[in-house]
Amino acid sequence: MKLLIIQNATVQQVPEILALDRLCFGGIWSEKGYKREIDSPNSTILLLFLREDNSEDQLLGIGCLWSIVEEAHITLLGIHPDYHRQGLGQLLLSALLQDAIDRKLERATLEVRTTNYAAIALYHKFGFKVAGRRKNYYPKTGEDAFLLWRSGLDKPEFLAELEGWKQKIWQQLTPQYIVLPENLKQN
Repeated sequence: MKLLIIQNATVQQVPEILALDRLCFGGIWSEKGYKREIDSPNSTILLLFLREDNSEDQLLGIGCLWSIVEEAHITLLGIHPDYHRQGLGQLLLSALLQDAIDRKLERATLEVRTTNYAAIALYHKFGFKVAGRRKNYYPKTGEDAFLLWRSGLDKPEFLAELEGWKQKIWQQLTPQYIVLPENLKQN
C-alpha cells in the first residue's frame, strides 16, 4: 500500500527538509530560514510524504506560502526528482491553495523561472496568468522569472473549481497511490 500524506512541517523535520531542498532547489533556504517559516503564523509549509507498508515515511514534496495581507505568495513548490510527472505537484499546489482559502486570502502570486516549462504548465492549469517578468531574478544564474498571478480565491466559484481539480488529481493518482481527503494536511 502506498499512502500519500500532506502535513504541516515541524522543526524536527528540518534536516529532512534541507535534504529535499538541496535536491529540488540547490539549497535555496537555510536551517534557520526553514525554522523561521515554520514558526511564523504568516507562513505555511506543507510536506508531502509517501507511506509504504512498514517502512519509514519518505518526504517527496515541499510547498510554502506566505500570507501577506490578502495575498498568498507561493515561495516554494518542489517534488523529489524521482517522483516528477506523477501529479504530485498538482496535489501539493491544491493543498497550498486550500490553505489560502482557509486563510481567507483573495489571490495567489509566485515567481517561476522562464525556462521551467513544466512548472509554468502546472500553474497555468490552476488558472495562474503571467502578470510580469522580473529581470535577473535568480542570482546564481541571472535568469529571469515570470511573475504569475491568480485572483478570485475568495469566490465560491474558485472553491468549486479547486474541488474539481482535487477529484481529478485523486483519480489520476489512485492507480498507484491511496489518496484520501482525511489523510491530507494532518498535524
